Amino acid sequence: MAKVRRTFSAWIPRYISTLQTKNYSENTIEAYTRVLKLFAKYQTYLTEHDGELPETTEDFSEYGMGAEIDVSAYEIVDFFTLIRNERHLSAASIHQYDSALSSFYRYLIVQDLLEANPMDKVDRPKIKDRELKYLRHKEVMEFIASLENPRDALLVRTIYATGMRVSEVCGMNAEHIDFEEGTIRVRGKGGKIRVVFCDGDTLAGIKEFLDGRTEGSVFEGRNGAPLSPRTVQHIFSLYAPKGITPHKIRHSYASELYRRSHNIRVVQENLGHTSIKTTEIYVHTDLDERRRAYEQYFPLATGE
Repeated sequence: MAKVRRTFSAWIPRYISTLQTKNYSENTIEAYTRVLKLFAKYQTYLTEHDGELPETTEDFSEYGMGAEIDVSAYEIVDFFTLIRNERHLSAASIHQYDSALSSFYRYLIVQDLLEANPMDKVDRPKIKDRELKYLRHKEVMEFIASLENPRDALLVRTIYATGMRVSEVCGMNAEHIDFEEGTIRVRGKGGKIRVVFCDGDTLAGIKEFLDGRTEGSVFEGRNGAPLSPRTVQHIFSLYAPKGITPHKIRHSYASELYRRSHNIRVVQENLGHTSIKTTEIYVHTDLDERRRAYEQYFPLATGE
């Protein structure tokens, strides 16, 4: 007997056929189909990016639905947070997403594919509590100070100091760092190279952590391999304030730098953002202008 495929691409059509058999309204079927396909693409993105969260729905709009149907409650909460923040949906509007996923997973339980509904662990009335967009500078520093493991503290500080994505921090090598210039060469999405700045104290911490190493991964996992984004996500799940992820520390970086400099182009370039929605992103500032904005306004660079 052939093994049953456990992918969204295999089970969403079956579920939709069941709704049609039960004479659900066309509007409900269309809405549920739209929600489930979006969530399936979101999960496929997570699978292919080792758990790294997308920044917008555009990041996964072209993905397929090959991810497996087994998901965790926190992944659903992260999905709801992304949708609500990006589309400015009210709690009432998100109810449709909630209903679609709840119904779909109840169907999968009936089909003996799952034993429990992950939606049961999603605290719906408190989803808003998890939507904390970012921590203020003082709060980030308090979080870092609370971490007992020096490596974990340096990891979080590096994300905050540079605005790097979690995958970029994990992929950072010692030879990418120019300690004299205070810069780090980053390979971002699509292999695009950019330069980010880093304050002196964070760089000093990295140098001490490297303990003489001049090449290879800064943050190592097992057998000297680069630390995985999933490991970083796990660190945050254990020790971070409720609702705070590596991406939200990156958000803190962006918010603090923009709030103090009011230079959105600098923030965009430092983050490595690309978007067809705005042409501003293609107006590049030179390295010296970006350095001046960083050193003048970012709190770690000014010694706060």
